Amino acid sequence: MARPGTKTAAFRAALPLSVPIMAGFVFLGITCGVYASSLGLPWWMPTLMSIAIFGGSAEFIVASMLPGAFDPLTTFAVVLVVQARHLFYGLSMLEPFKGMGRKKPYLIYAMCDESFSINYSARVPEGVDRGWFMTFVSLLNQSLWVVGCTLGGIFGAMIPLTVQGISFAMTALFVVIFLDQWLSEPCHASSITGLIATAAALLVFGTDNFLIPAMIAILIVVTAPRAKLEPIYSTRDDAEGR
Repeated sequence: MARPGTKTAAFRAALPLSVPIMAGFVFLGITCGVYASSLGLPWWMPTLMSIAIFGGSAEFIVASMLPGAFDPLTTFAVVLVVQARHLFYGLSMLEPFKGMGRKKPYLIYAMCDESFSINYSARVPEGVDRGWFMTFVSLLNQSLWVVGCTLGGIFGAMIPLTVQGISFAMTALFVVIFLDQWLSEPCHASSITGLIATAAALLVFGTDNFLIPAMIAILIVVTAPRAKLEPIYSTRDDAEGR
């Protein structure tokens, strides 16, 4: 049982780190909700996805697939490939999550990009329970996303006209993620590999079937020179104090 004040201290330590994420999560969540509603999904569907899935890009993908033919295997494969980075997040958090007890299942489930970044690199103030700190970071981030998706679902259901251009939201999301990665990475080998592999798969397999082959090709090509790439990224992380 936690000591009196333990949870309060952890919440106070976690809150300032979640505030900068608030605007991005809420507004992107609204976009996701409006996008889902524009596809004809009920207003509560974005809320349900934000609770059950809690993966920004995955929710855009699932929303785009739900109105189509029932094809759970394809949906599963696409989401698995797109969210494959979480496998590496999990490996990095094996040590920090040790001894978390009943908090561990939720920490694993709620580990999004932002929560991982904070929980992995943040220096927990002295006297603050690390387990509760990480729990509140994850809970605050997910709560912000749920709020945004819910607002988007409600607003989308209230708009009588089709929202022009909202279908481009997922494309824009991935473009922004790619540009952010390009600007922050010390070596562009993985990004260039992604561009070439995607273009090649598009030419070979066509617009309807290129995604999974492209992802597999990227995984193979990037994994092969892993021994040479890891020191480059490790040097950058050490320079940033991680």
